[in-house]
This record gives sequence, structure tokens and C-alpha cells, in this order.
Amino acid sequence: MHKLLVLYPHPESPEQFRRYYVEKHLPLAAQLPGLKASRHAFDIEGVGAASPYFCIWEGEFESPEAMGHAMSSPIGQQVSADVANYATGGVVLLHCGPVAG
Repeated sequence: MHKLLVLYPHPESPEQFRRYYVEKHLPLAAQLPGLKASRHAFDIEGVGAASPYFCIWEGEFESPEAMGHAMSSPIGQQVSADVANYATGGVVLLHCGPVAG
């Protein structure tokens, strides 16, 4: 599996972020073609220091190509454009392949 990680720094209004994210953005992201699984968490805690992040989303795709296809699809473009509607603290995108071990 290939993972897409979306890290959200603290927004101006945590309650507005939560409401919009849960009611509007997550249902839209769930429509990404090829998305195998997703999960998210709020109120991210740091170890030994404050966390710079408020929310994390993780999506799993079959391959890097499947992730690229999803993000360049019409739904992927809508998901990307929608971020400006709630993520006043910005966003960090990361992706990685399977964990070796």
C-alpha cells in the first residue's frame, strides 16, 4: 500500500475546522478513486513538546500511480480546492510506500 499523509497545522478556529472537515471535506475525500482506506485524528499531541499539528489524515492507495490518478481526477481536484475552505493554518502533504521491517 502507498500512503498519503495530510498534516494540518493549528487553524484559527478549531471548532469551525472540525465541523467543516467532518461534515463536508471527509465525505468528499471518501470519493477519491482508488482510496482503499482512510483515517484521521484531531488534537495531535507531541512527545516532550507541543505538536505543530491539529489534525492528521492518512489515505491508503494500491500504488503511487493510483494515488497520483486519484489526486489528478476531478474529485481529487475538488478535494484539493476545498482545503482553502477550512485549513486556515495551511497543510503539509507527504506520501510514502510500505513500511519495511
